[in-house]
Amino acid sequence: PEEPRAAAPVDFLQELPSCQSARRRRGGTQERWAAPQGPAGTAGRERQREREDQDARPAREHPLSIAEKRRLRDFQQADVKYLPRWKKWKRTSSKSLKKLLSEVKGLSSYLVLWRHDIHSIEGRFGTGIQSYFSFLRFLVLLNFMNFILMFCFVTLPTIISTYGILNSTMTKISPQNIEYVCTIYEPSGNKGLVYFFNYLKDLFSGTGFLEVTWLFYGYYTVDIVWISIMRYNLPLAYLLTTFAYLTLSLIWIIKRSVGGFKQNLVHDADQFQSYCNKVFAGWDFCITDPSAARLKHRSLQYELQTDLEEERLKQKIADRTIKEKLRIYSLRILINIIVLAILLGCFYSIYRVTVFSQEKSNDVSNTNFQVNLLVQYLPSMVITLANFIGPQIFTFLIKFEDYLPASEIKLTLLRCVFLRLANIGVLLFSLWSQISDCAADKCKPCGYNYELYPCWESDVGQEMYKLTIFDFIIILAVTLFVDFPRKLLVTHCSCRLVQWYGLPEFGISDSVLEIIYGQTICWIGTFFSPLLPLIATVKYIIVFYIKKISLIHTRKPAAKPIRASSSNFFFLAVLLIGLVLAFIPVGVSIASIPSSKACGPFRNFNTSWEVVPVTILEFPMGLQQVLFGMVSEAVVVPVFTVICLTMFYFIALAGAHKRVVEQLREQLVLVRFDPLYLCNK
Repeated sequence: PEEPRAAAPVDFLQELPSCQSARRRRGGTQERWAAPQGPAGTAGRERQREREDQDARPAREHPLSIAEKRRLRDFQQADVKYLPRWKKWKRTSSKSLKKLLSEVKGLSSYLVLWRHDIHSIEGRFGTGIQSYFSFLRFLVLLNFMNFILMFCFVTLPTIISTYGILNSTMTKISPQNIEYVCTIYEPSGNKGLVYFFNYLKDLFSGTGFLEVTWLFYGYYTVDIVWISIMRYNLPLAYLLTTFAYLTLSLIWIIKRSVGGFKQNLVHDADQFQSYCNKVFAGWDFCITDPSAARLKHRSLQYELQTDLEEERLKQKIADRTIKEKLRIYSLRILINIIVLAILLGCFYSIYRVTVFSQEKSNDVSNTNFQVNLLVQYLPSMVITLANFIGPQIFTFLIKFEDYLPASEIKLTLLRCVFLRLANIGVLLFSLWSQISDCAADKCKPCGYNYELYPCWESDVGQEMYKLTIFDFIIILAVTLFVDFPRKLLVTHCSCRLVQWYGLPEFGISDSVLEIIYGQTICWIGTFFSPLLPLIATVKYIIVFYIKKISLIHTRKPAAKPIRASSSNFFFLAVLLIGLVLAFIPVGVSIASIPSSKACGPFRNFNTSWEVVPVTILEFPMGLQQVLFGMVSEAVVVPVFTVICLTMFYFIALAGAHKRVVEQLREQLVLVRFDPLYLCNK
């Protein structure tokens, strides 16, 4: 019969040390405990376990040829009829469950957002550009999850209490121990007959009818929501949900960046096989478009030329004299001073414009629609102008600093990231300086400038809302009024100058910095405008299609593309920097700045954070002692010490592993040049 002959090679392969090691890892200690004493019993038990393992594992998992796998599959199917009912049912159920899970996984892949669009972009333009659109999809999902959190735990309870749904009631506690002037808040809601352009102005600026909706912080004035017998503390839920969406964003970003960090680390450490990787493993097999294939050829050629140029520049740097080094370092110091002066000029301009806008926006007549809207959007315009002009200047100045090509790109991107994110910080600092402006005893009754900012949280939310809207308008306007006319000129005009100017390139780095800037605004503004993640979700969905149309019809792929693995890690690293920056203003607003006494869920507390200790004081005395003890010095200092020691241990362990890797790499180099070295070892 064929069955015994088919089992022979399987038994032989299962006797290999690698197969036995894998079997021991699967079995663990239970195999040793279950094994009977004595060599005969152990051998019999081992053979029985091997037979059961061979029968249970699918044929495709065995290291056999196709013909042997077919014979093994026939043998397994014939052997099923001799099994007991329980084992037969167990094997059939396991196989059916695996098949069901496989089908569900296959069907769920069709539910992935923009699956077909991103695959088509990957096929036409490569994985570098595809990584940008995948990153944009990630931000859409992240903002949608943040919106779900804020809506379910903050907005929905307020809606239920406002309309009396599900026998719910709300408790409004009037602020106590404060002066009456601090509780006056009269939003500029439109009343009576209003012109259409006033609604348009309110839509773009977040004032008027939008100011008294669920969009902004000031609308959430409920303290306690009673749903049947359940007591829902809205101020505590508002604060915990804020921490939840920031924590969710942090965990999700770190989880996605781990894989890219490993690939980037291995790629950067590969100093011996750089050229081999580009020549033998640099091709992108996802490309199906002929023009994209030619572009990939040119990009590989460019990478090889860049590597050779870097080697030449490294040799040139090594041969520099002391006089040349002094000249280059002096020039770099001068250029960095110029860059610092440009940054300071941008920051000062944003500060002055923000102060002017806050002071004059309420003085302009509502009938003067254009002037009022221009004054309110001045900070957003100046920030956008700084984000556009600054990178152009940085790209021009970096050419005189005589860095390596890779260092030029990294330093320019670092300066652009700092400019974009610092502009948001300067805007918030300008707002806080006006909120905390206590000249002439403006802050004495309430702790903040209540005359100009009766509900300062809503004012900050309106600024974040305007930045989000204006950023979207700029993206749309550049595509419609810059890229499309340029495409028409290049297509229908045969002028040599126009043809030389050509189509603009699809800059992946600039586009990524653009959406990270918008995402940072969303993270900061969500505390002051709970529904801002929904606006950001809709915005990025529209931006996806705008960028797709722009890529296909009005722009061309970059002649110097970036690697997909390194770009994914770079995107997430910059996004993580934006998230860390968002923690600072949100944390300062919660812990330091007095909360508004005329609006919002925290009007009964000195700061937003005060709701936490007040809630803890309502717990039983034993639980209070445990919680306060956990944050006391007696616990925090030892825990911090243990964390530091653990961190130092892992740092030392990583250093030891790095040295071992370096030694193994040196041995590989020796083996490459001396095959007898391996034999001697």
